[in-house]
Amino acid sequence: MTQYLTLEFTAMVTGFALMIIGLWGLLTRKNLIKIVIGFAIFDTGLNISIISMSYLKNRTAPIIDKSIDASNTINLFVDPIPQALVLTSIVIGVGVTALMLAYVLRMFREKKSLDINSYTDLKW
Repeated sequence: MTQYLTLEFTAMVTGFALMIIGLWGLLTRKNLIKIVIGFAIFDTGLNISIISMSYLKNRTAPIIDKSIDASNTINLFVDPIPQALVLTSIVIGVGVTALMLAYVLRMFREKKSLDINSYTDLKW
């Protein structure tokens, strides 16, 4: 009997795969732009993994109004904390990526190269 993959499992596997691809890009690439792209892919995979772990089936966003019974709210809503953390992580990730790209641009203007091996100023 074939069992279908659930949405949560698929999202978690996708998130971990993106994290592995991003980490591979961070560690094996010599081009500074590709390293920044690897960081962005890793960050996206991490956010997808956090959201997939916090998903609860048949639950909704935690918005309480008059149509919701206050005594049964624990069974109706998902936890908003992981969503808030991922939203914060997205904002921080965009800022860090922009800062890294600004550094790459400055380094390229100084050395006229994007190869990380050409930056030997601080090596022993």
